[in-house]
Amino acid sequence: MNKVNLNEKFDLIKEHWSPKIIGELNGQDVKLAKVKGEFVWHDHKGEDELFLIIKGTLRIEFRDRSVTLNEGEMLIIPRGVEHYPIAEEEVLLLLFEPQNTKHTGDVMTERTVQKFEKI
Repeated sequence: MNKVNLNEKFDLIKEHWSPKIIGELNGQDVKLAKVKGEFVWHDHKGEDELFLIIKGTLRIEFRDRSVTLNEGEMLIIPRGVEHYPIAEEEVLLLLFEPQNTKHTGDVMTERTVQKFEKI
């Protein structure tokens, strides 16, 4: 049981779109990520996904609309909903996901993370 300093953990992250695990909670991974630019269209068929914006502005495109999240705002994306995150500038975010969540769902790209690093 150790406290976690988010700023110190974010300083350890050097690449974009590569979430790092900072804790585990009831079968969920607590992850931090730095994101910038466009990600990929994907969904998570078996799990919901929580995005909490720590710093910056993240736009998430859906097939029928777009949602913009600012610092201190969060969004839970229900399982099976396709989404496409876009960050015009660097965004720092916190994610809650079940431990078996695939980074890009069933879509495999150069951005897909196979094994998440713990920091």
